[in-house]
Amino acid sequence: MPRVRELEVFRLVLPYGRRPETILVRLTDYGGMTGWGEVVDPAPKTWRLLQEGLAEALIGVDWEHPDELGEVPGGSAADMACWDLWARMLGVPLSHALGGSRTSLTATVRIGAERNLESLVARVNRHVCAGYAHVTLDVHPGWDIEPLRAVRQAYPALGIGVDARRAYTDADALEAMDAYALSSIERPFVDLAGHADLQERVAAPVLLEISSAAELDEAIATNAGRALLLRPALLGSLREVRRMHDTATAAGWEIACSGGQGTGLARAATVAAASLPGCGLPCDVAEPPRSAQIVTPPVGASGGVVAVPLTQPGLGHNVDVARVRRLARDSYSV
Repeated sequence: MPRVRELEVFRLVLPYGRRPETILVRLTDYGGMTGWGEVVDPAPKTWRLLQEGLAEALIGVDWEHPDELGEVPGGSAADMACWDLWARMLGVPLSHALGGSRTSLTATVRIGAERNLESLVARVNRHVCAGYAHVTLDVHPGWDIEPLRAVRQAYPALGIGVDARRAYTDADALEAMDAYALSSIERPFVDLAGHADLQERVAAPVLLEISSAAELDEAIATNAGRALLLRPALLGSLREVRRMHDTATAAGWEIACSGGQGTGLARAATVAAASLPGCGLPCDVAEPPRSAQIVTPPVGASGGVVAVPLTQPGLGHNVDVARVRRLARDSYSV
């Protein structure tokens, strides 16, 4: 039975891009075993909630399963740490603790709009040569049919999905993309309205990014798509991740898992979630920049495939605690 005797919380500003913030939670039980969690780009109130409520919710509290804890203050970072600690105590990988069965995952790589078609095809070629069998192309009005045609002509057997990033207002252009044998049409519109009409017109599953069980229920009831983009980092708990997976699978929907940036911990949890039986679409868990990694082995794809860690319990990665402390802008412990 886990019982937390100490917790540490770290706030990091990551050394890449727009320098996003991430919060790490480390739990230690009375036997010295630890569990880690991460939330990337946390809400402004997350740090305060962790300071005010996490110790009271976890220190010295007996529990046999993370689900018993309900909504832990601070959201996904604390919840992930509880799951990691619990799986380590059981001696099982987090993927198995969640009910996952896959040993490896097909990865996709996201490719943004390029200056011209030649640059786009050359970029796709680099990823194909690196072993990727699937790419996801960013599209928007004015950059959609021609890029798709160029990539499909160059790579007739390549798996291709498109991410519309909610840039469209009608289904006509999106319907025309269906002629290029797409694996999915991701995030076509801002609102659910219109998705059902699009799904009726196209063979490819419409892939919806949904952040709550209630929204998923509505999407299923209105036939707004046939696939769920599952982002564990946006949900409050891994319990909710499993619930949405089970709901989508029962409805016959396909699932694609996607991870955030961060230090690697949040991506490791995404890999564990992607091992669930319903997650058959290619996943997006590209390796974080080396300047931000705190885990070994690094989380990412090799030859277009992501290995699910099965030789170590919990998240399956070792954390460089000294590096965490060096990167931390703020921290506290209880």
